[in-house]
Amino acid sequence: MKYRNLIRFDWAIKRLLRNKADYSVLEGFLSELLKEDILIQSILESEGNQRIDNEKFNRVDLLVKNAREELLIIEIQNQSEYDYFHRMAYGTSKAISEYISAGDTYVNVKKVFSINIVYFDLGQGEDYVYHGKTDFIGIHKQDKLMLSVKQTELLGKVEPYQIFPEYYVIKVNQFNDIAKDSLDQWIYYLKNNEIKDDFTALGINRARELWRIDTLSEEDQRNYFRHVEDLRYGASMAWSMKADAEYEIKRENTFLIAREFKKNGASIELIIKSTGLTEEEIKQL
Repeated sequence: MKYRNLIRFDWAIKRLLRNKADYSVLEGFLSELLKEDILIQSILESEGNQRIDNEKFNRVDLLVKNAREELLIIEIQNQSEYDYFHRMAYGTSKAISEYISAGDTYVNVKKVFSINIVYFDLGQGEDYVYHGKTDFIGIHKQDKLMLSVKQTELLGKVEPYQIFPEYYVIKVNQFNDIAKDSLDQWIYYLKNNEIKDDFTALGINRARELWRIDTLSEEDQRNYFRHVEDLRYGASMAWSMKADAEYEIKRENTFLIAREFKKNGASIELIIKSTGLTEEEIKQL
């Protein structure tokens, strides 16, 4: 049996912002992604968190702090955004600058993880989960720059990447629906809104219990279905805009071909047959 009446992850995150009593589901997802036990200490107030209910159908972002005082930005993007990588960079930079006090030493700069769940084809690549981090590689020796013994002793870190932001990109729509490991089980849910009975990923059983539509109040159910309808509307608008753009490009190419025919002395009948334009349209070229 599959649970087909689960609420979407993005709406569940919105609900979590209003009810911060149970972090176990989000902790489970983050633990599976980062391959370490994540304990959420708090959900922080951020610009994204404050305006989250005003986002009609496009974007959800969440800023949390774990038990190690690290910051985790979870962003969910439903529609295509060509400068999304820039926004990822801005988000980590903003988090770093907001959570260091004036007069603090740089050692107090927070480690930031940027976790991006995207439902569009971001960039170009064949995988569905990408991880980016900062390594310093020698131009001449091709060796990796490490921290000194003293730095390791003082900072409790070995490599520079442990200081710099790390980025995760999950391209949900590129997942092939075959769950080979526990992280895939989460991605299956992100894509299909379903949790199979044999899924055992951390937090996913709790999600099955908590994130079912039939457990919501009537008001929350209405809000949820309105959210889903907004997403459909947004997808329809995006598809229509793309179709219009493709049509205009095709029309322009057709006119270019017709002009070339006309320039070379082709008859109107031949141009009509070759391009599908009307006689009036051809005369106006």
